[in-house]
Amino acid sequence: MKNYIKLFHWLPRILCILAILFISMFAGDAFEHGDTIWQKLGAFFMHLIPSFFLLVILIIAWYKEFWGGLIFIFIGLVLTPFIFNHNYKMNESVWMSLGIIFTITFPFILVGILFLVSHKLKNT
Repeated sequence: MKNYIKLFHWLPRILCILAILFISMFAGDAFEHGDTIWQKLGAFFMHLIPSFFLLVILIIAWYKEFWGGLIFIFIGLVLTPFIFNHNYKMNESVWMSLGIIFTITFPFILVGILFLVSHKLKNT
């Protein structure tokens, strides 16, 4: 049983770090434009705001697994329709939009569930 607790302690943390790094990769788009270096850096940090926000939630979840898990699930569920609609308007493909949902919001819903499982295992 102790191995399950260790697994469910580290699994959501590692997956969340990987998901945040994945989201952060999109900030590289800021360097494609013909702007000045200061404008590019400003746009880069603006693109990283969601990553910083998710990092704060990860820190909360690291110490308060129950609340962090709920917050990750809430964020994933609330953002799903907005991200789906935005991408559907751009590509007009339901399947492509669902794929984007699967790669962007689903990992955070999964991380939230895993944080709740970890909390439950530790308090049982």
